[in-house]
Amino acid sequence: MDPTPPTRRPATPGGPTVSPPADAAAIRRRNLGLVLRHLADHGPCPRTEVAAATGLAHGSVTALVADLADRGLIAEDDAQRSGVRGRPGRPLRLEPGRAAVAAIQVTSEQLRVAVSDLAGVITWRDTVAHDLAPGTPAAMAAAIASLIARAAATLPESGPAPVLARAVIAMAGPVLDDPDQTVVVAPDFGWLDSVPLRDLIAAHLPPPAVAIDVINDANAAALAEFHALPRDSRGLVLIEAGTGIGGGVVLDGRIHTGSHGVAGEPGHLPVAMTGPDCVCGARGCLVTFAGPEAVLDSAGLTSLLHNEGLQAARSELLSLLRQSEPQALSAMDAAATALGTAILSISALLDTDEVVLGGLLAEWFPWIAPTIENRLHGRRVLAPTLGLRIAPAALGDDAILIGALGFARRAVLADPAVVPPLPILRVAEDSR
Repeated sequence: MDPTPPTRRPATPGGPTVSPPADAAAIRRRNLGLVLRHLADHGPCPRTEVAAATGLAHGSVTALVADLADRGLIAEDDAQRSGVRGRPGRPLRLEPGRAAVAAIQVTSEQLRVAVSDLAGVITWRDTVAHDLAPGTPAAMAAAIASLIARAAATLPESGPAPVLARAVIAMAGPVLDDPDQTVVVAPDFGWLDSVPLRDLIAAHLPPPAVAIDVINDANAAALAEFHALPRDSRGLVLIEAGTGIGGGVVLDGRIHTGSHGVAGEPGHLPVAMTGPDCVCGARGCLVTFAGPEAVLDSAGLTSLLHNEGLQAARSELLSLLRQSEPQALSAMDAAATALGTAILSISALLDTDEVVLGGLLAEWFPWIAPTIENRLHGRRVLAPTLGLRIAPAALGDDAILIGALGFARRAVLADPAVVPPLPILRVAEDSR
């Protein structure tokens, strides 16, 4: 179900939600996106193919192509014969280097950044340690803005005069899918009240303005995993274990955040009528059975976790599982039973094609998959066409950055007007 009012639609799969065009300028921006997205997905191709695929009149396509060429976003190749009578077509192609996008993943200890062109080719990445958690949102915003400025400075000065057109911040914590993209709460950073993070970041950046989006980090990972799936998939739910259990929902190629930015939080899905108390105020939540702390405690590794940290405890658990140690196997079985129960509820409510298990759940997949499948067996027998696939995450630790870059790239392709026209002198030189 689309959580936004009927008058709102996504600009592009995985991109921001925008209102339908209400005036001539907005309609032109939308049509520019239709042309550029087709060339990005199917080019090089001639104007006639673009017109047929987008439903736009040939004359309109010609004018839109001229606009995109002025912005340096497309180029025209030499004419090619198609084997039929008439004038040969001149294929249009995307110029992916004209605009770049940046993604910044915010963790409690690091800022991870990557820059890509419009074809999705990563051109620069870095990791910067910080001590801003817990801390003030203003300090974090300043650090992120500094990294965006560094990202812009990495763009080459030669070539198609590239610009940094968009930056997407992947943040731990629910984010409202509204024009302000407010971070509702971020306990890992000590932010217990809502934070207008996008506005705080923008205030630190000099003109020209870079378009900024803030999205939940697990939603970014879910989006990346969705686009790594076969093309027949329409929906995905990601359940991942890190310090707790988080996740994201992608339906019809779009991140689904719900009315208050908290959809796709499977860790707090109740899986038992009675059970351990949860920090969310409920009882029997998935995280209390299958979260890392619960699993490691059940496996007898509580002291190791508290004394040496999560990395040492997870390594020891894997070692015990490979040795088929009974207590470790029992801990896996309990976690898998809870996960299977959660997946049954998720599949009944959302009917997605795929549930992807990430983070520690991907590490544990060989041991938890049989029990999960056993929990799903009755549903599969009753509805043999259900087709629900359970799989480990494919992208690992890079999923969040990849998802955020993809979000940014698709947003620019959907609204190319964020890329300014090339300088007049540059256009004149290229036309000689």
